[in-house]
Amino acid sequence: MGMGDQAADRAPAEPGGPAGPGGPAAPARTAEPVRRLRRAERREQIIDAATRAFARAGFAATSLDDVAAEAGITRVILYRHFESKAGMYRAVLDRACTRLAETVGTGSYGEDAIPALVRAAAGDPDAFRLLFRHAAREPEFRAHADALTTASAEVARHDLERQLPPGPWLDWAARLVPAVAIEAVIAWLDAGQPDPGQAPGRIGQVIFGAIQAAQPREPEGPA
Repeated sequence: MGMGDQAADRAPAEPGGPAGPGGPAAPARTAEPVRRLRRAERREQIIDAATRAFARAGFAATSLDDVAAEAGITRVILYRHFESKAGMYRAVLDRACTRLAETVGTGSYGEDAIPALVRAAAGDPDAFRLLFRHAAREPEFRAHADALTTASAEVARHDLERQLPPGPWLDWAARLVPAVAIEAVIAWLDAGQPDPGQAPGRIGQVIFGAIQAAQPREPEGPA
């Protein structure tokens, strides 16, 4: 691997030298070894910085210089890993999707789904907001948000079929429940993440209310 694929964080050396005229020479100190980030480590560092920068100002208002400053590197090093701002943003969203799937799962929403969703959001609030708030507002990256919405609705529908009869209210609930869960978690983040131990239960109550609202009801007669 060449120097172009590595970046170094150098600690200043402390060379030895004479203590003064006629004095004994001070022992030379060995400089600490230079810490070089491997290419994969540097890429992760850049994605971390880009996540923070994009979450703070959005895609359009964030420049590559902003990301480089956030990462503490030069723009030259940035371009060794990403050819464009759009490519970097996609990498940020892709990593956020992967980490979310690893934490929450993709097959069904079991009892641990809401606590897992809260853990994922608390673990990386910037990435969570980017994925579910910012990406949906960016036409170029709306596909990420739409894919998540579609997948979440499909999983929710599969789970809700055990609680609700087929029909338009099941369709409604399958779309509503994931949206309510995400918005409730983002609102919790925005409120400063109060009482993390209680958050899953409180969010669960909100979701339960949405499911109850979709339950069959007797037709209302004339007043």
